Formats: sequence, structure tokens, C-alpha cells
Amino acid sequence: MYFQWYPGHMTKAKRMMQENIKLVDLVIELVDARIPLSSRNPDIDGLSRNKARVVLLNKSDLAQERWNDAWCGYFEEKGFLAVKVNSKKGSGMKALQNVIGEACKEKTLRDRKRGILNRPVRAMVVGIPNVGKSTLINALAGKACTKTGNKPGVTKGKQWIRLNRQVELLDTPGILWPKFEDQRVGLYLAFIGSIKDEILNTEELATAFIELMCAEYPGVLDEKYKINGSDDSYRILEAIAESRHCLVRGNELDVDKAAALLLDDFRNGRLGRITLEKCEI
Repeated sequence: MYFQWYPGHMTKAKRMMQENIKLVDLVIELVDARIPLSSRNPDIDGLSRNKARVVLLNKSDLAQERWNDAWCGYFEEKGFLAVKVNSKKGSGMKALQNVIGEACKEKTLRDRKRGILNRPVRAMVVGIPNVGKSTLINALAGKACTKTGNKPGVTKGKQWIRLNRQVELLDTPGILWPKFEDQRVGLYLAFIGSIKDEILNTEELATAFIELMCAEYPGVLDEKYKINGSDDSYRILEAIAESRHCLVRGNELDVDKAAALLLDDFRNGRLGRITLEKCEI
């Protein structure tokens, strides 16, 4: 599979971020804890130069805890503050509030020396599509103050949200980058749903996912779907279709439906806690 996807609205979103970065004190970058490196847009480092930085490992409940801890250590060694969060369930929000204060401590002290009191920290929330930015802001604010969705492209324009007297957040649309140098990155992004399924071959994507699971997490699919293992990823997909009664007219197996079911089970944690990208330090 070859991944090349950069709609026009992403160019516009990147331009908007470039224009607004000067308005903020802090950049909060969300990554998917299952693929922390592949879910980082490399353009963000350039856009965020000279700004305080926080990296959030979102959906950390879907990834293995030992790798979550390892990735937090990795980002901290790179000079970021790092926090594990689950924006859907609201876990990690208190730790994040504390980290925001810590990240902007110098800025707050500078303001006080200048006689500027109670000016809120302004933070830009950035990340790729479908990584959970709007859900995070809603969890922090305790109400549905932004529009959210479980598919990429829900946030269309910038939105300022005042959380409290101390913090204001700028929500931004998720953006990918023009070209994936490593096609494995595109594959991982497709697995987690950051590239629209409509432009992908779901069957090919599912068989690629099966190959990875058999190599990294042997036995998980057999146990989940009550199937017998095979060396052929397509045969495994057919077995999943049979096990889940994915049939079309004439009792033929509906492998496309089984593929969608498998990917949905992974994306929503029904296969267990899975980290696709392991930390090498």
C-alpha cells in the first residue's frame, strides 16, 4: 500500500498555525501512545521553536504501560515535559494542569516582574487528525466546549477555549505532512484511523495489520476470534469473517466487513493493550 494524502485544507490549517503560534506561550502536542513517533507531525517542531513544549501520550490506556513509561522518558530526554493521558475517560487531566503551570513557570515570573498579574497562559493544542485534541479540551474544561468526533477532520478552524483564569487553549485542526518518507508511518497512521478509511483498501490494510500482530503479538487474534493460527494473513482474515459470521448473500464470506471489524476492534482497545512502536532507549 502507498500512502500519499495531503488535502488542501491541511495547507490552510498549517498556515493558520504559523500565523497564531506567536500568540501562545505553550504548545501542547498530542501523540497516540500506540505509535508515539509515527503520530508526530515533524513540521510541529519547526513551528514551535522557542516555545515551551508538552507532549501528551493520549489513549495511553490502549497501549502497554511499560512502553508508555519508556516513551515518557524518551520525550523528557528530548527536553519536553511528557504526560500519559486518556482524554476520553479524563485520566491524567490533573497531572496535565500541573505540567502546564510548570512549563510556563518562567513566563509567569517574567510577567510578575513586569507588573503583569493574572494574565492567563495561552496554549496551542496540536496533533495529527483523530488523535483526540477536541476530546482532551472537553475533558479539561469539563463540558463539551468543542465539537468532537471519532473520525479525522472534525475540527475545521481555530477555536479559543478559556479553561479557567489561568489557562486559555487554542484548538487547531489536525494536520498530516505532505509526504511520508517511510511508508510504515503511513501504515501505522492508517491502522489508528488518522487517514480516512474511505481512501484506503480496508482488506489490504487488515492483512497488513494481521501480519504485524502475528509477529509482535502472537496468539492474540487466535484467542480473540476463537480461530486457529495460520501463516497466511488472508486466511486469518477469512477465519475472522467466518468466526464473526460476516457473510454476504449466498453465505459467502464478507472479508471486507471482517477487515473493518478487526480494525475497529484494534482502534477501540478490544484486542487488549497494544503498542505498535516500541521505544529503543
